[in-house]
Amino acid sequence: MYRAFYRLRENPFNVTSDPGFLFMSPTHMEALDHLHYGIEQRKGFLAITGEIGSGKTTLCRALINRLDATTKVAFILNAVLPEIQLLEAIVEDFGIVTTRHTKGALIKKINTFLLEQLAQGNNAVLIIDEAQNMRPSALETVRMLSNLETEKEKLLQIILVGQPQLKDKLNLPELVQLKQRVAVRFHIRSLNEQEVSQYILHRLTVAGSSGSIIFQEDAVRSIYQFTGGIPRLINILADKALLRGFVKELTVIDSKHIQACIQELDGENLA
Repeated sequence: MYRAFYRLRENPFNVTSDPGFLFMSPTHMEALDHLHYGIEQRKGFLAITGEIGSGKTTLCRALINRLDATTKVAFILNAVLPEIQLLEAIVEDFGIVTTRHTKGALIKKINTFLLEQLAQGNNAVLIIDEAQNMRPSALETVRMLSNLETEKEKLLQIILVGQPQLKDKLNLPELVQLKQRVAVRFHIRSLNEQEVSQYILHRLTVAGSSGSIIFQEDAVRSIYQFTGGIPRLINILADKALLRGFVKELTVIDSKHIQACIQELDGENLA
């Protein structure tokens, strides 16, 4: 509704995981560096954690877009799948053709695929989002996939992405072997107040703003205090601010305006 008024090409504060809008804060840059390192050095298991809405899925999509053709990727979004269905999803996402769907047959197919990729000089990456929701049995199956290796290197790099509860799950006694194999770990922190200001400006610029939309310092401070620096919550509140600004025909957003938006959002579940 407000795009024409603000002369924007697209909505700057959608809550979808669009890598084109990814704001590379220092913590997101460091997370991406950890992922690249783990993949290139064939470290096997990697774990990336962050609060709900911290940009984990967007970061994963950005990572996939930046990997070259020599890296084959399977990206699993449904982490609650039972073992066989999880293996089937991995096989399908890698583009592996199979007629048998027993656990042993699927693992054998994946192993053959990985050996073929190694022979071609390729790497393979499995990304599992919302991994904190995985059943211990499914995580143990993923651990078995990490056993697919040569004498010198891992055939499959496995990235577990999840909320902080993923750390608790990996501490379960039955998953001690998996925990010991996680070679790279990183936690994405929330944005600080200065980064919130940069984040808002970044998304407005990507959406086509010429600088005519101004979020004053006190408005940014109010946004930071309300959202705790969580990108998804910033998007929800900033989108509300632009919608209300459109109704009021405002191009300068101040703290009073943000507080009114917060009151309108009060009681809604923003998580």
